[in-house]
Amino acid sequence: MPSTPSLHTVLLSSLIFLAAQPIMAQQTNAARVLIYSATADFRHDSIPTAVDALVQHGPGTDISFDHTEDKTWFTDDTLAQYDAVLFLMNTGEVLDDSGKTALRKYLDFGGNFVAIHAASDALRNTTWYQNEVGAAFDYHPALTNAIVDVTGPPHPSTAGLPQEWSVQDEMYNFKSDPRAIGAVVILSANESSYTDPGPRKFDQGTPHPTAWFQEHGAGIDSNGTAGRSFYTSLGHLNETWQDSLFMGHVMGGITWTLQSNTTRAFNATASVGNGPSGSNSTSITSGSATGTSSHTSPSSTDTSPNSSASLATPAGIILLGLGIFASCLWTMFI
Repeated sequence: MPSTPSLHTVLLSSLIFLAAQPIMAQQTNAARVLIYSATADFRHDSIPTAVDALVQHGPGTDISFDHTEDKTWFTDDTLAQYDAVLFLMNTGEVLDDSGKTALRKYLDFGGNFVAIHAASDALRNTTWYQNEVGAAFDYHPALTNAIVDVTGPPHPSTAGLPQEWSVQDEMYNFKSDPRAIGAVVILSANESSYTDPGPRKFDQGTPHPTAWFQEHGAGIDSNGTAGRSFYTSLGHLNETWQDSLFMGHVMGGITWTLQSNTTRAFNATASVGNGPSGSNSTSITSGSATGTSSHTSPSSTDTSPNSSASLATPAGIILLGLGIFASCLWTMFI
C-alpha cells in the first residue's frame, strides 16, 4: 500500500508551493506602447484629450502607455522596448532620416503599429510609411454628422459598435485603396449620409474605407518580420475621445494589434517589446516626454507592476522565509 504523507511533508510542500506563487504570477508582462503625437503642419487641439484617454484606459487592458513628441526617441534602443508604436494625429515630416530608419528597423523586427486620424497625413513622401498605415490622406469635406457602417469580418475594434454607427467627424478620403496592399476594411463611410463636394482625384475603392487592419504590416523590408497594423481615420473632436463607443473601437484595435505574437509581451523569443525584466539589455538615451503619461521616460529596466520581478518583493520575501522555516522544521524531525 502506498504510504500516507506525514504532516511535515504536507506542510513543507504547501509552503514551498506558496513561496513560488509570486514568481509564477508575474511572468505575464504588460504590453508597452509608445504614443507619438508630434506635428509639423496642422495640429489638432484634441491631442491632449486623446493622450489622456488612452493612458486612462491602459490599466484596464494591461497596457502601459508612454507619450512623447520628441523625435529623438526614435532610436533602435528606445523603440526596442515597445510592443507597439502609436502615431496619433501626426501631420507632415515628424521624423528625420535617422528616426525613419529606426522606425522601419523596429517594424522589421516585428514591432506593431497603430495610426489614428491625421497620422495618414504624416511622412507624405515616405512610401513604406504610407504602406504601413495602409493609405495616405487626400482630403476631407467639412466636419459632418455621418453614418459609418461596420463591414468586413468580425474584429475587436468593431465588436461593440452598432451596424450603422452615427458619428460627428471628418470623413477622410485617401489616395489609394488600402485593400490593394492587403488591408481589411472594417468601417466604411456611408456616402449617402453626408455631402462631399470633392473633387475626388483618386480611387480609394468601394466601400469607402474608414478603418482597417493589416495582419502583416506592409511597411517592412522584404526580409523583415511583420507585426500587425491598425488604422482608424476617426478621432477629430475632443468629444470623440470622451465617447465610450469610440474608445472601445480604438482600444479594440490596439489590443488586437498587440496580439501579433511578434513582441516580447507575448513571445519570449521576440526581438522587440516589453519582455521580462532584464531581457532588454540595451542602454537608453532619451529625450523628455511631453503630455500626460504612465511613464515619463523609457528605461532599460522596466519596473512596472506587471513586469516579471525577482523575489525581492515583500510578499516574495515573506513566503520565501516561510519556505526556509519549513525546511528547518523538516530537518529537525527527520
